[in-house]
Amino acid sequence: MNNDGILSASSAIIRKAKLLGADMAGFASLDDLISAPSFTFAPKMPGTDQGVGSRNNTTGLDSGKVKWPENCKSILVIAVSHPKESPEMDWWYGRVSPQGNKHLIKIIKDLCDWISETFSFEVFHFPYHIEKGGIYLKDAAVMAGLGCIGRNNMLVTPDFGPRVRLRALSVNVSMPSTGPIAFDPCRQCRDICRMVCPQKAFDRQVYTVEAYEQTMLPARYGEYSRPVCNKQMQKNISMAIEEPANDAGTEKPVRIIKYCRNCEMSCPVGKQS
Repeated sequence: MNNDGILSASSAIIRKAKLLGADMAGFASLDDLISAPSFTFAPKMPGTDQGVGSRNNTTGLDSGKVKWPENCKSILVIAVSHPKESPEMDWWYGRVSPQGNKHLIKIIKDLCDWISETFSFEVFHFPYHIEKGGIYLKDAAVMAGLGCIGRNNMLVTPDFGPRVRLRALSVNVSMPSTGPIAFDPCRQCRDICRMVCPQKAFDRQVYTVEAYEQTMLPARYGEYSRPVCNKQMQKNISMAIEEPANDAGTEKPVRIIKYCRNCEMSCPVGKQS
């Protein structure tokens, strides 16, 4: 496929992703991601495969390292908006995956099928967890032009702030990257997101440039503590109570886990609804 064909395919894939339900989509190259901050930092971080949400490692690699699919050249990252009035998108109904994640999975699955049928490209649907073959979605989204990593250690997008959920696929063709973009709303912000953390996960510098030999660290300068954040997630789990869950496809009440979103919801960037 020549350059014009690749450009046409790239535009068509991004357009199709949005038609299927994505609010944002963009391409990043494998070469850019290999050297992106989380990809180089996580393998050095103690306990990177521990805490809420971690899984048993089945990649055969050391903790924190990404197992790239064979023939991967470019990564498409999609985002769906998670507005304030739809908190249930991120609720866990017992052990059932959140509705937002189910929506993302369907978009990527349908998109993979369409790409294969339309262009005969090899595609790979990334799992969510690094330990199961996933990637660092926030960094991938930055390199794909969807936003920047904010002072709250989250992806911050121009239209939705940090209130988005992400998923990705790979193709075996080198697509033109759609990012990164010149976007940094945190420069003029008063760190509202950090002040509302119930566990004070941003109160001190945990990681340094000298120790990790890179300038971009969690929450930009190393002030985000994942273990401290995990304390709040554990608290949310312990506080979960049984509630009706008809919208989750079950008539019986289940324990609904509602994780803290203070740093997300306090961010003034983007649309709040």
